[in-house]
Amino acid sequence: MSNHAALKIRKIGNSYGLILNRELLDSLGVAEGDELYAIQTPEGVQLTPYDPDFAAVMDSNRDYMRRHRNALHELSKR
Repeated sequence: MSNHAALKIRKIGNSYGLILNRELLDSLGVAEGDELYAIQTPEGVQLTPYDPDFAAVMDSNRDYMRRHRNALHELSKR
């Protein structure tokens, strides 16, 4: 796949949408029904199949749970 694709904006009901070709969907690793996140960057808009803010929160929580594993284990017994 080339590193760019032209997308056409289409009216869908009262909203607007973009039609993504199969090659682009495959390169993103997504299919119909999956979510994409549009992230504003200095270079423009980036489409990603995951929410980086949510991923950062989950990483932080995993780190917290790993550091406090013993205390969390004791609390789970109550």
